[in-house]
Amino acid sequence: MLKRAFVAHDPGRVRLRFASRAVLGIGLAVILCGAAGHSLTAAITGGLAALLALFTVTDPTVRGQAITTALLPVVGLPVLTLAAALHDVPVARDLAFLGVVGAGVYARRWGPRGHALGVFGFMAYFSAQFLHTVPGQLPELYAAVLLSLAASSVMRFGVWCYERRLAVPAAVALPAGAAGLGRITTRQAVQATLGAGFALAVGQVLSDQRWYWAVGATWWVFVATTSRGETAVRGFRRFLGTVLGIGLGFAVAVPLHHEPVVAAVVVAVSVFGIFYTAAVSYTWMMLAVTVMASMLYGLLGVLDAGLLVLRVTETAVGALGAVLAVLFVLPVTTHSVTEAWVGRALRCVHTCTAEAAARLTGSEDADPARRVVELEAILGRVRLSLAPLVHPLNPMKARKRRARHVLALLDDCAREVRGLASVAADPEASHDIRLAAACWRVETAVEALTDAPAVERDLGLDSVTAAEPTGVEPVLVHLHALERALLELAVPLRRPGRIPAGA
Repeated sequence: MLKRAFVAHDPGRVRLRFASRAVLGIGLAVILCGAAGHSLTAAITGGLAALLALFTVTDPTVRGQAITTALLPVVGLPVLTLAAALHDVPVARDLAFLGVVGAGVYARRWGPRGHALGVFGFMAYFSAQFLHTVPGQLPELYAAVLLSLAASSVMRFGVWCYERRLAVPAAVALPAGAAGLGRITTRQAVQATLGAGFALAVGQVLSDQRWYWAVGATWWVFVATTSRGETAVRGFRRFLGTVLGIGLGFAVAVPLHHEPVVAAVVVAVSVFGIFYTAAVSYTWMMLAVTVMASMLYGLLGVLDAGLLVLRVTETAVGALGAVLAVLFVLPVTTHSVTEAWVGRALRCVHTCTAEAAARLTGSEDADPARRVVELEAILGRVRLSLAPLVHPLNPMKARKRRARHVLALLDDCAREVRGLASVAADPEASHDIRLAAACWRVETAVEALTDAPAVERDLGLDSVTAAEPTGVEPVLVHLHALERALLELAVPLRRPGRIPAGA
């Protein structure tokens, strides 16, 4: 698990840049809040706003990211006001919180922008419970949020806008669904609201002060998941990450929280860990979140061992609420979601191949590097959707083996596509007459795996072995390796009880 989080492939060092910029952007926001004379509570609110802006805004273009960032306070500040106004009205406060949960999840139907605004709205309400916000604090909190968003935007769009230098992939959206309750986002909104209702009720029995932790756990289990299997695995990983983080909190936060400089360093390291591990290990991300939260509670003067134990309990309740909701309320099967993502990955492999071929034939518009980044993002979702099948606790060994085989072959495809893009980027690379034929065979293979009827098929790869290149252009070496991986994929994608590839 540690190796996966910190040694995982990082094309273009995107995760490293993502995490480094986050530390600088959030640090700048907190420093400016302090320089403006804001209280510790306002500085924490501002830092959280900057963190969310840098973490959740994932539009496919820089312009889209700027628009979404500008819309964050339009959603967040009214929600923060509502939470503060209902602070002393428990029933209305709780009902409003559940409404925010449902609306935040439903907003995912509008893609990355809806997702970011939904998360920001939820966290505005959550932070008001975390900090016990009352109406008299609102003017200062408004100023801190706006100042912090401005600071993080200066870092993101001015000082370090690496998206302008990298190929920004198209957003990896949820698979499309039907209208009404047939739509995945509608089902999830209902599930999240009911799961959060369970968490809220049980959480308040455990603690009338920290009950919102359970609701937060339910919410974050739903974020970035689609099927019941994904949600169950994410719930387990959230609980595991929290337990590990609490253990580290006892070793670090409890004895050192009264040292401001040390606390600031620990928070900065935690922020880096959140951003760096988010794409590859939810467990490690939650460990970093828990250590950061523990240190913030220490700075607020309320940290003790009992509080950390309570956090574990509330997290378990929230994760249980999410799992119960996805299992028994309008469930979305793991099979259907996996089918869509694997098919999308295969089609992206074909697009990458076509772009590389076009680039090698002299097209200036072709951009295979951009497609490679998109493929990496899609493969991340494939791994998430297959996580329930490859989990160590999954008792179905045959399905586990097939799922692992599919993942391994898709990784092989990604490796060869990266090689193709690298060759295509070389201005000295020449066009071989066999390139078009090899690319055509890749296209035929992908179409057979994703679009053709579920009967016996000819994948168009019978000549792969015979056409094996020896001592020819590197691009053909990559293409033939890609063909072999696609041919092998036909086996696990066609067996009874398979993981299908059609979208």
